[in-house]
Amino acid sequence: MTEKKDVTILAIESSCDDTSAAVIRNESILSNVVAGQKVHEEYGGVVPELASRAHQQHIIPVVDKAIKEANVKREEIDAIAFTRGPGLLGSLLVGTSFAKGFALASNIPMVEVNHLQGHVLAHFIQEEGEEHKAPEFPFLCLLVSGGNSQIIVVRDHLDMEVIGQTIDDAAGEAFDKCAKVMGLPYPGGPLIDKLAKQGNPDRFQFSKPRIAGLDYSFSGLKTSFLYFLRDQLKENPDFIDENKEDICASLQKTIIDILLNKLIKAAKETGIKEVTVAGGVSANSGLRDGLTEEAKKRGWNLFIPKFAYTTDNAAMIAITGYYRYMKGEFVDQSVAPYARMVING
Repeated sequence: MTEKKDVTILAIESSCDDTSAAVIRNESILSNVVAGQKVHEEYGGVVPELASRAHQQHIIPVVDKAIKEANVKREEIDAIAFTRGPGLLGSLLVGTSFAKGFALASNIPMVEVNHLQGHVLAHFIQEEGEEHKAPEFPFLCLLVSGGNSQIIVVRDHLDMEVIGQTIDDAAGEAFDKCAKVMGLPYPGGPLIDKLAKQGNPDRFQFSKPRIAGLDYSFSGLKTSFLYFLRDQLKENPDFIDENKEDICASLQKTIIDILLNKLIKAAKETGIKEVTVAGGVSANSGLRDGLTEEAKKRGWNLFIPKFAYTTDNAAMIAITGYYRYMKGEFVDQSVAPYARMVING
């Protein structure tokens, strides 16, 4: 019986404003390097043109560092995985073009990865010297980020079905835009989480959407939040400064309630007790606490990813690339990135 060959994959993630490269051997991550972009802070959000330029500056140093940290030789790399979409087209083009050049120069295959699948499969990343328990199939995944809010049934590594999703804004977008209205710097989500810890979550009430089924909506919440602040500031120009912690705590509680109510409904409808969370907003401490509480109450087997694997990172692209590699799913040099992709695409 022949021994199974180790598979080493270099992965590239460049869907938004983080340039990341990782090296994985089978399911064990050897390195995961991320370069952020502070240039967007003064604009209160990601500027696509500036993002793609920064990717061009960062990608070679980041890849070089990832390969060195992994302690692998270039000729040991069996394939290169890259994010094809969804994301900012200019940013995706940088990663895709680099992957093409690297694959040609090294004479290795390319593996395309759906960014959203990557977030879900971050739960399967293993780290050398650590035993990490992964969820069993089928499981539910609450995917929450700046661009997506979805409930997904995951039947296998590459077999996923979206059963609920936002019909307008995503939860992360609601955090950031409400923070901007309050005059908080970008990105606002982590700052709201920090301030909320000192506040009273029941002090203020904000509207919750009445959307049928398992879909989400956050645009109404943003509007009610804007009108609430406008009315309060008319009476007291210092209202935000004097009540910042309570405002943040109340807003965060509202968003988390909206997210959890639909997830609870999905778990009841599907009968699935294996529950996971993924995406940038899964780093939110209030959401983590809320999920942990519901899991105890409802007998869920809950999985929350490490902080390093919640935001955009190449480790999640690497693990997804590994599963696609093992199925022989490769792409050629004609591949082009997509700004929009569905999770099972």
